[in-house]
Amino acid sequence: MKIFNTFNNSSTITGFVLLGFPCTREGQILLFVLFLIVYCLTLLGNGSIVCAVRWDQRLHTPMYILLANFSFLEIWYVNSTVPNMLANFLSETKVISFSGCFLQFYFFFSLGSTECFFLAVMAFDRYLAICRPLHYPSIMTGRLCTHLVVTCWVLGFLWFLIPISIISQMSFCGSRIIDHFLCDPGPLLALTCIRAPAVELTSSTLSSLLLFIPFIFIMGSYTLVLRAVLKVPSAAGRRKAFSTCGSHLAVVSLFYGSVMVMYISPTSEHEAGMQKIVTLFYSVLTPLINPVIYSLRNKDMKQAMKKLLSCDS
Repeated sequence: MKIFNTFNNSSTITGFVLLGFPCTREGQILLFVLFLIVYCLTLLGNGSIVCAVRWDQRLHTPMYILLANFSFLEIWYVNSTVPNMLANFLSETKVISFSGCFLQFYFFFSLGSTECFFLAVMAFDRYLAICRPLHYPSIMTGRLCTHLVVTCWVLGFLWFLIPISIISQMSFCGSRIIDHFLCDPGPLLALTCIRAPAVELTSSTLSSLLLFIPFIFIMGSYTLVLRAVLKVPSAAGRRKAFSTCGSHLAVVSLFYGSVMVMYISPTSEHEAGMQKIVTLFYSVLTPLINPVIYSLRNKDMKQAMKKLLSCDS
């Protein structure tokens, strides 16, 4: 196979080799079909939410505007990895160019950073709606919602800009083989000619801050929400309050549950196979599941979806 020749002549490679999921040719084709279906369903599900919020006037509220931006983000999140993964399944060399690798690196981590910020802002929105219902319209105005959305996007795309720029200027030696399906900082730093502890520390610190600051904020918001909900006298009122938060909590649990497995447990325990599986879960499967969670648990969204589908038919 050409891929073995590529490994043996890796000194002539102008980029990197992404191993992806090594298996037989038939297995590669099967994985291609499987991930193509997942990719199309993800685009369809998240695109439907964006369209439903865009076209249904009843959903022109901060909660659904944030949700539409989150779904739009998920579309680009999967676009940063899956198309290249699909091409890799059919490729015999599995080579990604130097610029292509670092563009993927930048967009994947920038969109992941933006997702963390959006989850925190959505938790803040639910806190205001439940704990400050009378002041909610005056606080969460369209202007503030727009500012929060813009801040999430800008901050997300600036968060890892400097470390990625520095890593892209470093020299890489050896095989240039990355045992992953995307350009991840760990394997990339392992291929550098000279160890750069300062860059590794900076990257690790930014990752930790990105994960823990929004996560603590989300947990704090929902602690206050839980206290407020438990004080509601009627069971119906408590159910309604919980239902407005259930979808978001489920999405937070899926995303942070998988990410924490990667970044909290000791690095030595992360075999390449486990890294791929966990990364696959939060980068590919979670964007597929999120539209289902938001659609099934939200009455207004279900009605908007039905209206959208009836218009299409």
